Amino acid sequence: MINKIKTAPKKSDSTTIKSAESIYDIKINSIEGKDIDLESFKGKKILFVNVASKCGFTGQYKDLQKLYNIYQDSLMIIGSPCNQFGKQEPGSTSEIQSFCERNYGVTFLITEKIDVKGNSQHPLYDWLTSKQKNGKKNSSVKWNFQKYLIDEQGQLIDYYFSTTSPMSLKIKKHLN
Repeated sequence: MINKIKTAPKKSDSTTIKSAESIYDIKINSIEGKDIDLESFKGKKILFVNVASKCGFTGQYKDLQKLYNIYQDSLMIIGSPCNQFGKQEPGSTSEIQSFCERNYGVTFLITEKIDVKGNSQHPLYDWLTSKQKNGKKNSSVKWNFQKYLIDEQGQLIDYYFSTTSPMSLKIKKHLN
């Protein structure tokens, strides 16, 4: 009788985990309630930002719009209103939309109001903050205006805390 010894499969030399799903498969609505087809942004980088209109970082809307104006051929910015940090986004959909347009001339995409952490975390932020899903790293959203940069193939490049300006070299070096 011959004993067959099973060997464990070789581990990959890769340091990243293959993502379980594509960011392009995630469903999210615009602030107007229309489906946003994230797949339509393949070939562009995407900067996701959780936004709030009554936050100390709200002035970053100006630099987000400036960044979008400069790089809109190769970058989509998607702001997601969130009321989870200091209740700093209490407004209705129409109030948020009006605030963004009136005060900052925002022309980049704004989504529906979502939760970016906790039990009701939107699938988008579940993907952005989970290494198991994004294949790169775990994170947690610490405050309003935290940023997540995705490459042209839908892979996480990195994330940046609220204190990082949208016009920072940390972000812009990936856009040039």
